[in-house]
Amino acid sequence: MSSYLLILVVPFIGYMFGVSNAQLNSTFYANTCPNISSIVRGVVQQALQSDARIGASLIRLHFHDCFVNGCDGSILLDDTNTIQSEKNAGPNVNSARGFNVVDNIKTALENACPRVVSCADILAVASEASVSLAGGPSWSVLLGRRDSRIASQAGANTSIPNPFEGLSNLTAKFSAVGLSTTDLVALSGAHTFGRAQCRLFSNRLYNFSGNGNPDQTLSSSYLATLRQACPQNGSGSTLNNLDPSTPNTFDNNYFSNLQNNQGLLQSDQELFSTTGAATIAIVNNFASNQSTFFQNFVQSMINMGNISPLLGNNGEIRSDCKRVNGS
Repeated sequence: MSSYLLILVVPFIGYMFGVSNAQLNSTFYANTCPNISSIVRGVVQQALQSDARIGASLIRLHFHDCFVNGCDGSILLDDTNTIQSEKNAGPNVNSARGFNVVDNIKTALENACPRVVSCADILAVASEASVSLAGGPSWSVLLGRRDSRIASQAGANTSIPNPFEGLSNLTAKFSAVGLSTTDLVALSGAHTFGRAQCRLFSNRLYNFSGNGNPDQTLSSSYLATLRQACPQNGSGSTLNNLDPSTPNTFDNNYFSNLQNNQGLLQSDQELFSTTGAATIAIVNNFASNQSTFFQNFVQSMINMGNISPLLGNNGEIRSDCKRVNGS
């Protein structure tokens, strides 16, 4: 599954996540690493020159990290004798990417301010930079997370929303981490840029209902286009734009696409095509008003970034995002 206007954190966030949440703040590195934002932005900007979809990939790492035991950088850890990497969980294997860019960011920050900035915070700052550089909003990222010494491959397999799920399952997974229906729709709007492999939606094209029929919520013209891109016996790894109109720009076209039955993933189209769903009105609102979408997206990114962070003396500041210190 990105980023906009400066928004104040509403009071209920503190209620949901406890007083420890107050330790996350936008000036956390003001004295210890004051150039963190410009350093991260510079590395992301350089990566975009050769990889147009890296921004979407980086925000997806942040999303997949936060849904598993909170925003603690656990998705970045490699396999060891004691760690089963989340990279090999179903939602991440052969699809999660951008780890090399995170390593490049970490190297740049270690050169500027050694052992100061956590890998979990790198994902949060890189997400804001990715959205902003793609034409989306900018916001003050709340900082101060520390890095986990453990990972949970099992948690990644069960907690991360997947593209084959219906709306009730998606809503339940968001609710489980304290995120609302509005957060679900706003954060899904990050699919306004990036790509998805054929294998993640090809069931919608040929045998969605189990009797050889396509998903009836796909427009006929879009169905024909996707069948050309993803033939029945073709490569499941072929990439397709999540937003066919402006695939590299962060805008609100994603929601107009849903209104036109052109959501690429089942989990996208479910937001608009599920009869009687509360998400429909939110989709319509975001489709008609980009600034409203941007404002809600920023708030939802802040909300997501506040999921169970490690604070104070918990966890560590990894010197290498791929491994626990001393390993």
